[in-house]
Amino acid sequence: MRVDWRRDAKALGTACRSLAKIYHPDHHETADVVNFNQVIEAHRKLRDAELRAEYDLLYKAHRPWADGVQSASAGLDIDTQAALDDADAQSRILRELYKRRRQNAQDAGVAPFFLQEMLGRSDEHFDFHQWYLKSKGLIETNERGTLAITIDGVDHVIATSRATTAEQLLIAQTRERKGERGP
Repeated sequence: MRVDWRRDAKALGTACRSLAKIYHPDHHETADVVNFNQVIEAHRKLRDAELRAEYDLLYKAHRPWADGVQSASAGLDIDTQAALDDADAQSRILRELYKRRRQNAQDAGVAPFFLQEMLGRSDEHFDFHQWYLKSKGLIETNERGTLAITIDGVDHVIATSRATTAEQLLIAQTRERKGERGP
């Protein structure tokens, strides 16, 4: 669950409201209390100018290509940035479908519209993500016409989660050694 970090306060509020509607406990198909609370907490923090500035610095430090800052990845062109953005969108789709599969293994499908809305992508852009993830065997369209994660998709999410956890642990250890405080 991510909102483009470059959004201004008004666009951020709109995006957070949209995500909150999707995850709201009263929304039958996509209710998710954990994500709903995360959206509310993220919005609360990002409205605070000091916390937002701290977040922006941390984001740029861990994603050097963000906002044209390319210190650690000089030479990245716009196509490379598009590929990185696409990888992020595909990861978000997989995590959402993984979550749905865990919540309801027998009815694990999510309407493509909800995923497209979550990503804020055009039809053509979302179609690209569906094509890619289906071609890799990570998602499928079920008999109801909804998207669901496959076994290979679940394995992919787990492997990615393990790698992310290891990376976060290394970052935390580095901060401890430098005496920095976390977000």
